[in-house]
Amino acid sequence: MILLQELLISPIRDFFEAGGDVLYAILFVTILMWTLIIERFWFFYLVLPGRVKEIEQTWNSRSDTFSWYARQVRAQMVSEVGVECRQYLPVINALMAILPLLGLLGTVTGMIAVFDVMAFAGTGNARLMAAGVSKATIPTMSGLVAALSGLYFASWMEQKAKREVNGIEDHLAHH
Repeated sequence: MILLQELLISPIRDFFEAGGDVLYAILFVTILMWTLIIERFWFFYLVLPGRVKEIEQTWNSRSDTFSWYARQVRAQMVSEVGVECRQYLPVINALMAILPLLGLLGTVTGMIAVFDVMAFAGTGNARLMAAGVSKATIPTMSGLVAALSGLYFASWMEQKAKREVNGIEDHLAHH
């Protein structure tokens, strides 16, 4: 237990102390973003295939697939899958946009700490100013890294949603 404390918990605690309170907000938003990303993977690989089979069975069980009404039913089915595929993607993109802004907020609060030290102790005490500089740079880096960590996956999920909807649309059009 002491080894876990020294190897894992203490460095994390030191990092959060050096970066300031904004890091907790960055951590929360990052966890929320990754929870939604994982949920989307769950949907695309475990839920969507069953949903596609269900839609195909419903479409294939129809006696009429060529009338105007049948085309409207098909369009509704495709639209519903599109909505399901794109669920949470705008939220993930918004969270990715918020993370660098939270990092910027950390930069501002860290610089305020530097200016407070300068007002109190003058510009000659570099050791006191270093804590404020850490509070200014660590949140910026953390916000950017957290946002970049989700960028590839968000883009991939947008493309995956398009491919799935187009695939269903094409498949239902041929039957």
